[in-house]
Amino acid sequence: MFQNIGIPGLVVILIIALVIFGPKKLPEIGRAFGRTLTEFKGATNGLISDEDKQEEKKHELSTSADPETNGYDDA
Repeated sequence: MFQNIGIPGLVVILIIALVIFGPKKLPEIGRAFGRTLTEFKGATNGLISDEDKQEEKKHELSTSADPETNGYDDA
């Protein structure tokens, strides 16, 4: 989404934000935005981690149910 903004675009966005919110409110908004991003990243990583664990569990269950890979040697 923000891949094509570039430096000039960021400068324009910062100037507009400075005009709208003022110099006193801007650091507070930046901190809140940073905290929100951190929480979002943590939640996203948690979901990915949970999904990976579920896939591993499915894989373990499917391999243990497979008679060819259950550890018995018929030879």
